[in-house]
Amino acid sequence: MSQSTPIESTTLAYTNPVYPSYFADPFVWEYQGVYYAIGTGEAEAEGEVDEAGEQRVFPLLRSHNLVDWQSAGRAMLRPDASLGNNFWAPEVAYWDGTFYLYYSVGHEDKNHQLRVATSDRPLGPYKDIGKPLLEAEPYPFAIDPHPFQDDDGQWYLFYACDFLDTEGDARAGTALMVDRLESMTKLAGEAKVVLRAHQDWQRFLENRPMYGGTYDWHTLEGASVRRHEGRYYCFYSGGRWETENYGVDYGVADQVMGPYSDAGNEAGPRVLRTVAHRVLGPGHNSIVLAPDRQTEYIVYHAWDTNRTARRLCLDKLVWTPEGPCCNGPTWTPQMISMGNRNS
Repeated sequence: MSQSTPIESTTLAYTNPVYPSYFADPFVWEYQGVYYAIGTGEAEAEGEVDEAGEQRVFPLLRSHNLVDWQSAGRAMLRPDASLGNNFWAPEVAYWDGTFYLYYSVGHEDKNHQLRVATSDRPLGPYKDIGKPLLEAEPYPFAIDPHPFQDDDGQWYLFYACDFLDTEGDARAGTALMVDRLESMTKLAGEAKVVLRAHQDWQRFLENRPMYGGTYDWHTLEGASVRRHEGRYYCFYSGGRWETENYGVDYGVADQVMGPYSDAGNEAGPRVLRTVAHRVLGPGHNSIVLAPDRQTEYIVYHAWDTNRTARRLCLDKLVWTPEGPCCNGPTWTPQMISMGNRNS
């Protein structure tokens, strides 16, 4: 647990990381005055989930101030073991009395499918509904589902999947899609491309053997969407998650289904990027309001300097006339406003 120090009655100090254990791909949401975080645990990432009993997957955390986090067990009853041992990047949406946990499961870096589980409580247990959100063809690898509700109440699902073509100077690799949710457990089948990779910093690996060929493989993943002043901002992580080139950038659109543009990122990710010898590979973010109900924070994972674990971090999100930016990644004490809530 992080050390939090009262600065004054409405402010706390924190230092990243705010949770000491492995906690990748963090998604944070608030429900009835309590913050919850769900993410990819070390076992889920490495494919070391066993098959004994009613095994649960995906670590859960709970907090009353966004700074001090306590373990709250694991979220989801493990589905059919034949689906795979790697469980990645869960996110939770609450709608009409039910919590929906979107996630991907598969075998290492192949045959990953999007699925959803439900619960009537934020801490679960969540139970898989028994079918994938996307068919294996033409999506043998689909990851990082992100549910987004627009102002009119309509839900959408952003996710990442693989492309092999290089049309319009796009790079082969994993990129972002969006589809309308016909219900919370069924896609409408109206999928559109959100963003493709075009920059060298988004490279995952040169000469990567994939799908029977060899590719200069690029990756965009971990979508997180925010509507701000009438426009849609799709934050995403690009590059290779294990290295210092991984970071957070964004695309912007006038309509939720696009078209999106991330022009202006030629020099690298504009929201979060590595700070040499301090913070490595910050990425896979979500966005949440601070306890003051006004200040937005970007929640993300980052490696320690020895690259032994990805851990939970948070920093203030700032909106400028040029677009969103962040005062992080930080590694020194920061202040967060508590508003009128108890700290």
